[in-house]
Amino acid sequence: MPQLQPYLGFNGACQEAMAFYQQCLGGTLDLMLAGESPVAAQMPPELHAHVLHGRLVSGDLTLMASDMTQDTARSQSVSLMLQCASAEEAHATFDKLAEGGTVTHPLGPSFWGSTFGHLTDRYGIHWLLNAEPTPAG
Repeated sequence: MPQLQPYLGFNGACQEAMAFYQQCLGGTLDLMLAGESPVAAQMPPELHAHVLHGRLVSGDLTLMASDMTQDTARSQSVSLMLQCASAEEAHATFDKLAEGGTVTHPLGPSFWGSTFGHLTDRYGIHWLLNAEPTPAG
């Protein structure tokens, strides 16, 4: 079964954004700058400090990104959904991602029984966070 791995575009803010996501989500971050890549000679010098390819891996989550995107308009139709293991994890992650962003639906109980919230982070990325209730046992 294929696995979906979001690939985000940032116009010069990729290194900062991916470091922020690493603080929020944990994991290992690998960044390749254009000037340090095998294609550096084909890149204009002003792009050498830009991220050619970045990858953050945290558990089952893989988030990839680059500064090398032509699209300057952020799509309103795509959100990243984080299924959290607990309400506590959802609250901790939500609070971190919300720093400098806009909360559009505060994290709290939903009508379907989960803890749910929605925000747009400081980089314009839309996030949905959900945590199923812990079964009584």
